[in-house]
Amino acid sequence: MTTVTSPLAGRAIGLAAVPDPVFSGVMVGPGTAVDPVREPSIVVAPVDGIIVSLHPHAFVVVDDDGHGVLTHLGIDTVQLNGQGFELLAAKGDTVRRGDPIVRWNPVEVEAAGKSPVCPVVALEATPDALADVAVDVDVPSGGTLFTWR
Repeated sequence: MTTVTSPLAGRAIGLAAVPDPVFSGVMVGPGTAVDPVREPSIVVAPVDGIIVSLHPHAFVVVDDDGHGVLTHLGIDTVQLNGQGFELLAAKGDTVRRGDPIVRWNPVEVEAAGKSPVCPVVALEATPDALADVAVDVDVPSGGTLFTWR
């Protein structure tokens, strides 16, 4: 079983509240989303594993069980071309839960007209594979978002 923790502090709002049909429709996979605290912060690894995909606005860490966890920083933030994001890790890095991955400022994302809501998704999982999914609760960075059986 994999415990997926929050890569940033904020309020867990659930995927249904994400202003993007791909995430809210669970097309990418099940999980939850975090509406971040509005201050500059460092986004951290939600699981121990290897960074298999890394962009300024999104990254995937795959754990030893083959579970891939996508963290997407904001909605439509790919359109910002990396502006307002600083990579602190590299693709292929082995990371531990809580290791820094990206520095960003959700206030700048909002100022650019984008939503700062951050989906955290279990890739290639079925909804019934997740338990104890956090919704409508405040979560600290490193707080549990869900468990993946």
